[in-house]
Amino acid sequence: MPADMFEQPAQRLEGRIVVLEPLGPKHVEGIRAAAADERIWTWMLTTDPEVWLGYTLGSDVMQPFAVMQDGTVVGSTSYMSLAPEHLRLEIGNTWMNPSTWGTGANVEAKYLLLRHAFEELGCHRVEFKTDAKNERARRALAALPAEFEGIHRKHMVVRGEERRDSAWYAVIDDDWPGVKASLERRLANR
Repeated sequence: MPADMFEQPAQRLEGRIVVLEPLGPKHVEGIRAAAADERIWTWMLTTDPEVWLGYTLGSDVMQPFAVMQDGTVVGSTSYMSLAPEHLRLEIGNTWMNPSTWGTGANVEAKYLLLRHAFEELGCHRVEFKTDAKNERARRALAALPAEFEGIHRKHMVVRGEERRDSAWYAVIDDDWPGVKASLERRLANR
C-alpha cells in the first residue's frame, strides 16, 4: 500500500445515519454546539472542548472527521496512530453528542471508518483504545465485535494529571468479514 494513501483522508464517507467529512474550519461552530454537553468530556483527554478543538485541528498526526447527521455536526472521530509501513491505524478521539447515543450514529461511523480502512486503505489491523474505566465504550467495542487485547497500565496522562489505564481492542483483516456482517445486521435494524 502506498504511504500517501494515509496522507489524504477520505473526502466524504456517507452512510444512511451519518456522513463523515474531514474536520475543518467550516465545522468549528457546529463542533462547539455539539460539544456543549459536559458528559461528552468525562473520558476524553481533556475536559475542555476548546483545548480538544485546538489539539485536533492543529494535529499533523491524525485525520479527524466531523460526524454529520442531517447536515448538523453531532460529533467527531479520527484516524490516528497512522502506521502505513505496518498497514495499521487507530480509530479514536471519538465523541458524540448525547442526543445521538443509542441511535446507531456511532455504530455507523465505526462501520464507515473500518470499511474504508480495510477495503480502501488495505489495512491489516485497526486498533482502538479507551480508558479502562469507560464501561460504555468498552461495551461498544466488544459489540463491534473488536478483540480485547489487554490493559496498558498508566498508559497516558489525561485531564490534567490523571493517570489512565487504557483498554486495547483491535479488528484485523481476518476478522473484518465477520465484523462487517455484524455491523451491517445491526445497521439494517435502525
